[in-house]
Amino acid sequence: MIATQAALAQIARQLAAAGIEEARREARILLAAAEGVSAAGLLALDEVDEAKFTPLLRRREAREPMAYILGHREFWGLDFAVSPATLIPRPDSETLIEAVLGAGISPRTMLDLGTGTGCLLLATLHEFPQAFGVGVDRSWQAATLARANAAALGMEGRAAFLAGDWAEALAQKFDLVLSNPPYIEAADIAGLMPEVARYEPLSALEGGADGLEAYRAIIAALPRLLAPNGLAVLELGAGQAISVGSMASAAGFSCATRRSLDGIERAAVLTRCK
Repeated sequence: MIATQAALAQIARQLAAAGIEEARREARILLAAAEGVSAAGLLALDEVDEAKFTPLLRRREAREPMAYILGHREFWGLDFAVSPATLIPRPDSETLIEAVLGAGISPRTMLDLGTGTGCLLLATLHEFPQAFGVGVDRSWQAATLARANAAALGMEGRAAFLAGDWAEALAQKFDLVLSNPPYIEAADIAGLMPEVARYEPLSALEGGADGLEAYRAIIAALPRLLAPNGLAVLELGAGQAISVGSMASAAGFSCATRRSLDGIERAAVLTRCK
């Protein structure tokens, strides 16, 4: 056993030495997880078990994402299980939910392409209790995890999850199509933070040589997927708004964008041209 404050100081030093920012904050999160208590509950412990936190510390020192170590991540106020089969939900992606709410629509049917944890679909279903959604991912492990997240959030009867190649197997039209597709250029993957480049699934990150492969596939499918007054909201990488807007226009869609808090045009909002 070791005194709690001494353990926190030790963990923070080792995390900082590994190049991790906010090492003290992460030390509290990691130690609380090791002891099975909340951050507030950690304050009540005089001593902690070094054998419990050391394995977690080793993983974080190796730059494994904290979300994978903890096994879950918050998104849109909801708790989602995560795994190495899925991208970790990020606050920037909440811009898509904001864009949907700002569009003034009341969708009854939704489709999420590249669903991962299911966070986009399930967060949107949370906002529209009358709706039903379908999530598709190339990874059956991701689709299975998304299904489990739907059950944990009490939405198992309102969402179905499939493993497939984008929307190839779907014939239905949807009021709302969502997607956070892979959009990083292949040459840029190696330069990403270690947490991303080493641990998150490459198939959910890499968008081909120009980062736009997935948009080509999705936008080409939108004419048959979207209901007449439907809306598509796609996440964008930095600097991709013009290219994606041009693709949308060529396919018969108008494209507006919504910026995330850091000022990046993060969501493309597509509607059929009148």
